[in-house]
Amino acid sequence: MKHLNQLTIAFSLLLSFSMAGFAGESTSSPESKGMNRMGGGMGGMGGMGGMTEEQKEQHMRAMQEHMLRIHDLSNQILAEKDPAKKEELKKQQLDLLKAHHSQKMEHRQQGKKERQKMMQPGSKSDQ
Repeated sequence: MKHLNQLTIAFSLLLSFSMAGFAGESTSSPESKGMNRMGGGMGGMGGMGGMTEEQKEQHMRAMQEHMLRIHDLSNQILAEKDPAKKEELKKQQLDLLKAHHSQKMEHRQQGKKERQKMMQPGSKSDQ
């Protein structure tokens, strides 16, 4: 019983310190505001900040479709009894994941190039 009380007290202290740390992080500093403008946060150029509502909706629907295909393949893999067919389904799922990953990396590289171009001296954003 003594150990349980000590653990409860330790957990309570840890929780209160983590809550205090979390509350301190929520205040916005000039650095965090700059990150949002530069695409490091959710606003500005990062994420889907430059998209219209219609584009965001299309993007979300495409993500949903991709996730449904991945989950459908997972269900087929789990239900398949034939090891050869199971491996083929796993390969299809892996190929789908690889294609999605390479698409994300390509998009990320394009954004990085655009940010570098904007940071160049004499760019339109500096004038």
